[in-house]
Amino acid sequence: MKAGVKLPDVTFRTRVRDESIEGPNPFRWEDKTTADYFAGKRVVLFSLPGAFTPTCSTFQLPGFEKGFADFQAEGIDAIYCMSVNDSFVMNAWARDQKLENVQVIPDGSGEFTRKMGMLVAKDNLGFGNRSWRYAAIVNNGVVEAWFEEPGLSDNHGEDPYGVSSPETVLKHLKEAKAEVAA
Repeated sequence: MKAGVKLPDVTFRTRVRDESIEGPNPFRWEDKTTADYFAGKRVVLFSLPGAFTPTCSTFQLPGFEKGFADFQAEGIDAIYCMSVNDSFVMNAWARDQKLENVQVIPDGSGEFTRKMGMLVAKDNLGFGNRSWRYAAIVNNGVVEAWFEEPGLSDNHGEDPYGVSSPETVLKHLKEAKAEVAA
């Protein structure tokens, strides 16, 4: 993946709260498309191996959540966290993390991740197919900047983290803004 590439058109199966539904599970299915998330917006998209996993839950997701105002100051409209997990898992993780700023996108079947060229086997961890860790700045559905962890491969023995961190993405945004101003 690289800058200038248009995101793949995919339909995501999401579960959304609906107050008109009574009972202990007031949610309904709602299909959302790539365009629903990305059209007309400048966003940060980051993808990671799995909800509730250590690096994702301790560093990457909380860092983007806490830094949201800094990203907004650099012209970012939204921050999305994607994982090859279903909507039930992603919604539970969002609740567990007490998210207010970052929105989660469930790529339950891995279709988006596969079309991005980022689907890898993680059978060595008992995960099956998951996303390689990456981040992107996306402007109106087109990749503006790409941040991919090194070593993209099936059953990688490590989980590299740094290139796709919130600190790295924010630093890039600030440097790009400074270059434009100069």
